[in-house]
Amino acid sequence: MDGPEASCPSMGPRAAVARELLLAALEDLSQEQLKRFRHKLRDSLADGRSIPWGRLELADAVDLAEQLTNFYGPEPALDVARKTLKRADVRDVAARLKEQRLQRLGRSSSALLSLSEYKKKYREHVLRQHAKVKERNARSVKISKRFTKLLIAAESGALEEEALGPAEAPEPQRARRSDTHTFSRLYRRDKEGQRPLTVVLQGPAGIGKTMAAKKILYDWAAGKLYQSQVDFAFFMPCGELLERPGARSLADLILDQCPDRGAPVQQMLGQPQRLLFILDGADELPAPDAPEAAPCTDPFEATSGARVLCGLLNKALLPTARLLVTARASAPGRLQGRLCSPQCAEVCGFSDKDKKKYFYKFFQDEWRAERAYRFVKENETLFALCFVPFVCWIVCTVLRQQLELGRDLSRTSKTTTAMYLLFIASVLSSAPAADRPRVQGELRKLCRLAREGVLGHRAQFAEKDLERLELRGSKVQTLFLSKKELPGVLETEVTYQFTDQSFQEFFAALSYLLEDEGSPGGEAGGLGTLLRGDAQLRHYLALTTRFLFGLLSAERMRDIEHHFGCVVSERVKRHALRWVQGQGCPRATPEGTEVLEDKEEPEEEEEEEELNYPLELLYCLYESQEDAFVRQALGSFPELALERVSFSRMDIAVLSYCVRCCPTGQALRLVSCRLAAAQKRKKKSLVKRLQGHLGSSSSRATTKQLPPSSLCPLFEAMTDQQCGLTSLTFSHCKLPDTVCRDLSEALRAAPALTELSLLHCRLSEVGLRLLSEGLAWPQCRVQTLRLQLPGPQGALQYLVAMLRQSPALTTLDLSGCQLPGSMVTYLCAVLQHPACSLQTLSLTSVELSEGSVQELQAVKTEKPDLVIMHPALDSRPEPHSGVTSAL
Repeated sequence: MDGPEASCPSMGPRAAVARELLLAALEDLSQEQLKRFRHKLRDSLADGRSIPWGRLELADAVDLAEQLTNFYGPEPALDVARKTLKRADVRDVAARLKEQRLQRLGRSSSALLSLSEYKKKYREHVLRQHAKVKERNARSVKISKRFTKLLIAAESGALEEEALGPAEAPEPQRARRSDTHTFSRLYRRDKEGQRPLTVVLQGPAGIGKTMAAKKILYDWAAGKLYQSQVDFAFFMPCGELLERPGARSLADLILDQCPDRGAPVQQMLGQPQRLLFILDGADELPAPDAPEAAPCTDPFEATSGARVLCGLLNKALLPTARLLVTARASAPGRLQGRLCSPQCAEVCGFSDKDKKKYFYKFFQDEWRAERAYRFVKENETLFALCFVPFVCWIVCTVLRQQLELGRDLSRTSKTTTAMYLLFIASVLSSAPAADRPRVQGELRKLCRLAREGVLGHRAQFAEKDLERLELRGSKVQTLFLSKKELPGVLETEVTYQFTDQSFQEFFAALSYLLEDEGSPGGEAGGLGTLLRGDAQLRHYLALTTRFLFGLLSAERMRDIEHHFGCVVSERVKRHALRWVQGQGCPRATPEGTEVLEDKEEPEEEEEEEELNYPLELLYCLYESQEDAFVRQALGSFPELALERVSFSRMDIAVLSYCVRCCPTGQALRLVSCRLAAAQKRKKKSLVKRLQGHLGSSSSRATTKQLPPSSLCPLFEAMTDQQCGLTSLTFSHCKLPDTVCRDLSEALRAAPALTELSLLHCRLSEVGLRLLSEGLAWPQCRVQTLRLQLPGPQGALQYLVAMLRQSPALTTLDLSGCQLPGSMVTYLCAVLQHPACSLQTLSLTSVELSEGSVQELQAVKTEKPDLVIMHPALDSRPEPHSGVTSAL
């Protein structure tokens, strides 16, 4: 079709009446009058449009009525016909048509409106049309309820004022939250006093560009934006318009967005400086040198969507109109090269503050929102990724499903791998069934490209790389790769990179599971290259390796088979298991080695920033979330040793999961680790400070009222009936009272723990008393206790008293402790108590007075089966059996 015809498959009552009136008026004309009417209609421009003469030349009354109704719409056609009848000097029929119209239809609803009146009507229409937006799952939500402010950073200084600080957002410091004030400043005058007519919002896929553009349109219609500058604003989805068949003019595209076909388009276009066109996804337009990109210059010329959009973009069409352009990436050679003095701004996603606001807006239920947000906040990797609104939406969607099903968030959907795989699944499910095999094939090739880049330490790819894998122009290219055009010496250099580095690492990991069974794993680029790569690249490959283990769980492998229509080989899983079992980790500091005491607030050291390889292995196992696999993998490590780790909440969650899965006989040793972040202490009132000295019962009650310690998840994992942890060592660590309290509770229920060592650790009298209570519990299975405490410890009296109550404790090592004579006397008295079942007491490095040695010698004489090891005593110390293997 050559004109903007209205499709009228079914007419309403008013439309039928209008068509009836129009046909009756035309049938009243003589052949001569009908001929004059056709010629005048050809020369008549209603809003700049006219029916082509080829359709009018031989048309009779019935044909003319049909052409007018389809071209202008039923009621606007009456206005066009009446004006044309007057110009054809058939005034009696024109007057009769006007009178009959008023009788049967009343006053015209649109044709008689002034431009200012229609402006109000159009705004109301936009508010209705854009009040809701569709999410990826086709669920409609109110834009005013769902839109969450984004960080927007301008390339110029337009948005510099009131910038967010780096502590609140890791994005560029000039980024400002996208409130109405920020949007209004997009068209702020520059230093030369010139106001930009083109603003470009750019950023990676899913970052929120389209939502921001729609919010700008909605705010304009609501009277919040550009009131003194813009009369009409139009949203132009470039991708959709490029795919629309047929020829259409800019006037037609404007009319499509109006509430009726009688919009005063010609008057609108007569004031282009009062118009705003929002070109969403302009990076999809053809290259400037492409034939189909030749810009259109006439707003009434019916042509391709590409020519109309390109005309707007380079100002060949309506040069004084305002443009708001969204694009995935800055491409100077393709997009910015065709723009006239654009003001560019980057959409940076959510700040940490707005991530939380998004959760509350998404769930609209405070309890669920808080649970979901707290869960994601504790997963540092997942929380960081949520700066991308689309990924944040995926996370919220998954967590809402889990909450609706009543599932425990701590055990489900908590790995980044699961979220990324869901992201890929959403892409596949959005493709039509007929296109799915093609998209699956494209994703396999994209995975190969990602692997090549990761193993080659390369994030940018040339066009030839995409052509080699037949990815250029594919759907996955537009979804996951951003294109950059940089000026070269001889020609423009075009490069591609993944919209986010983590996507490249995920696809690289996925590539190993999509390999055919016959693919040789040992070739260059095989799994061995990833797992046994250069130690210097270990940190670079860490996230890819984590993703790989996350994909190896039985549940994830089933998901891959379902979404990709392939059979996933178990070979990769067996290979990964053998690799873990064959790993040797740097040995932690031996127990006897002196370690410098940490300061009250230890300074950050460069060592803490380096990759802690033993912990990284645990992260890989955690990502799999498959207990049997983790237990089998850990079976090769008699001891898990972590040194100088400043534990985050996520680190504790990872360690706790692995401890819960550890096989029987496993040992855990934490050396010089920071177990809890320093908390600000509130000043106590004088009454509370005095109450702190009233006695042990008061202190114990106060301790019980304190919140759980940061290590509570670890201690809870130790009590799991599947946990096989037999030995726990804290060396050179600070153990706050809350940690001692939670550990004490765990000692009462840990099914396998038989050895506990506290070496050169700092703990208070209250903490030591709490531990003693746990050790004295009848169900405590600890048989060996080793203590090396700095300085005099009067609280050891609680530990010594415990020896009369603990049925399981047989070995006590107090080497390195300072024991005054009174404490040795008390110890000897307890050792001779009938209920004391201790078999071995080690005091090898304890300084004892002559009197204390004599008291101990008397105990040995009284209980000859009790082994007391000290250089001053007659018996020689037996070989000390300690853990010698380390992860």
